[in-house]
Amino acid sequence: MAPKKLSPQGEWFVDATGRKVILRGVNLGGDTKVPFPNGGTQFPTDFSDHKEVSFIGRPFPLFEADSHFTRLKKWGFNVIRLLTTWEAVEHKGPNQYDEAYLDYFTEIVRMAGEYGFYVFIDFHQDVWSRMTGGDGAPGWIFEKLGIDYRKLSEADASIVMQRAYDYSKPGIRQEDNYPTMCWSQNYRYAGNGILWTLFFGGKDFAPNFLIEGQNVQDYLQGHYLGCMKQIAERVKDFDFVLGFDSLNEPGKGFIGRALNDRGLTNKEEDPAKPGLGWSPIDALFSSHGYSVDLPYLTLKIWKGGFVPTKTVTVNQNKVSIWLPESPGDPFQLEGAYTITKDGTPFIEKNDFFQTVNGKAVDFDADYLIPFMRTVGKTIQEIRKDWMVFIEREASDAFTHPYLNGEVPKLSVNAAHWYDILTLLFKTFLYPIAIDTLTKRPVFGKSGIEAMYVRQLTRVKNTADSVPGKIPSLIGEFGIPFDLQGGKAYKEWKKGNHSPKIWKLHVMALDSMYNAMDQLFLSNTLWNYTASNENDLMVGDGWNQEDLSIFSKDQIIPGSDPDVYGGGGRAIEGFCRPYAAFIQGTPLQMKYNLENREFYLEWISDLAIEEPCIIKVPRFVYPNGVQIVLSNAEKISETEGELAVKGNGGKATLILKPL
Repeated sequence: MAPKKLSPQGEWFVDATGRKVILRGVNLGGDTKVPFPNGGTQFPTDFSDHKEVSFIGRPFPLFEADSHFTRLKKWGFNVIRLLTTWEAVEHKGPNQYDEAYLDYFTEIVRMAGEYGFYVFIDFHQDVWSRMTGGDGAPGWIFEKLGIDYRKLSEADASIVMQRAYDYSKPGIRQEDNYPTMCWSQNYRYAGNGILWTLFFGGKDFAPNFLIEGQNVQDYLQGHYLGCMKQIAERVKDFDFVLGFDSLNEPGKGFIGRALNDRGLTNKEEDPAKPGLGWSPIDALFSSHGYSVDLPYLTLKIWKGGFVPTKTVTVNQNKVSIWLPESPGDPFQLEGAYTITKDGTPFIEKNDFFQTVNGKAVDFDADYLIPFMRTVGKTIQEIRKDWMVFIEREASDAFTHPYLNGEVPKLSVNAAHWYDILTLLFKTFLYPIAIDTLTKRPVFGKSGIEAMYVRQLTRVKNTADSVPGKIPSLIGEFGIPFDLQGGKAYKEWKKGNHSPKIWKLHVMALDSMYNAMDQLFLSNTLWNYTASNENDLMVGDGWNQEDLSIFSKDQIIPGSDPDVYGGGGRAIEGFCRPYAAFIQGTPLQMKYNLENREFYLEWISDLAIEEPCIIKVPRFVYPNGVQIVLSNAEKISETEGELAVKGNGGKATLILKPL
């Protein structure tokens, strides 16, 4: 049965009866970023077929849907962040929508509701598009902007796995060709710098750049929102659809940066980042076919972060990314810089991307939040009670947790949070971790969990900075499953299918969920990928990421879907009891993985007629559960759920395995 609609009320999600709601779910899925069936980054491509691709089959073919939704339901999840992309909808050309894909996607949404899931829809992107090393925007955009996408990798304007990886040596890491988790460095390269600046700030920084009579900013945003409308119109009658993400991990481009700023200083609000230290002028100058010497930054913990360790010459082949018929770099045409006769860049306005009409710009206040409001207006014209799951640049919610501007109506803080060092380096160093805020080590499970609580509290503060507060839902968090060079996969391949091979993974996930429980945070785990493989080159099928809690390589024929052998990885880490609906206000929620004891304390409100609903996965309590109540009574117990109702005032529930 499809769940009934929710609404935001202060910092909580609430249902029609007044119960507070905690949403726990997954991102579906990691391979939804790329075409089906062979569009993953494990397949070399020059993207020349970008207009003919299809995303039908992402996140999975319809005939597989029952098995995947059943597994997720049995694990206790109640919400899905369902991914699509601009490219999936409009890859054929401007205003040419893939109707067959839209029909398929709508059916996936409908089925998710039938299995009892809430859904919010994420028009996903990472570093702009597949052609710039990620996913999101369609390929025809580049021609409209005068850019030759075929030259981006060759000109070192983007890091693209399909162009950098040596596919004659599959299944391995290739740190010299394509360093682990390097894809996010693309935000500082020319491809992303130019495109994001035009997307958010075209009217200010390229006012004379028109496409079909529109300023480039309006043109790009208009087509993105047009795709959102196409899906919104098809799912508007589903009450279980909560709303839409504004835009996944948006990039700032060059906005707010001095032309000569290489980002080499570790500032609290803008720490130095790994990889090449591009300044805007480096990226723009190089885009014309010039070589540039750049510092390369590497992590040195004793020096407080990422610091320059060597010099790298980029674009050694002196390749231009601009099409011959293109007028060229719009920022050069607007007078930001010139190239002298001897072939060197001359900065005309170092603050070109920092001031407009003499006023300092603020990316959030002047560009991102107005865009969020436009997203809100777009979807709420189709259904007025839809929520807007707002996102900022990936690290901003962590480095400066406040919103500088008026957010859309019915907003939800959908910030992302990761243990950054675990994510980037694919290692969990228990019993030690490094707090990226303080740059100091923490020790033991309790120390790591306390660090996670501090960090998540900081992320939640973004929502609390909005007048009246808004709910928070951590839109992404998770761990790589190829930790320690894929050690668990090697064990599995040798025939060791014991849950113990996932010990580190379970420990990391358990600590994350414990921190979330302490703060009553809703979340969607990254991720569930139906096509995932135990292969260091493949993983989730995108840039060697491997964060899926499911893999087809973990299936042992004849196994139930929700237990080991059914495809799950580190199941104890994420499959756990929690209060999904609360008859009043929760005071404490915690789960002890070692003894599988769950504790809930809440102030029960007799004005709320419906009971608390506790998710009780069979995997956690295969032999049944002992229920201990104080000032409350059991209403019903079904497979996977327990209903209890408080008698007014403080009530408690304890669950123990039989």
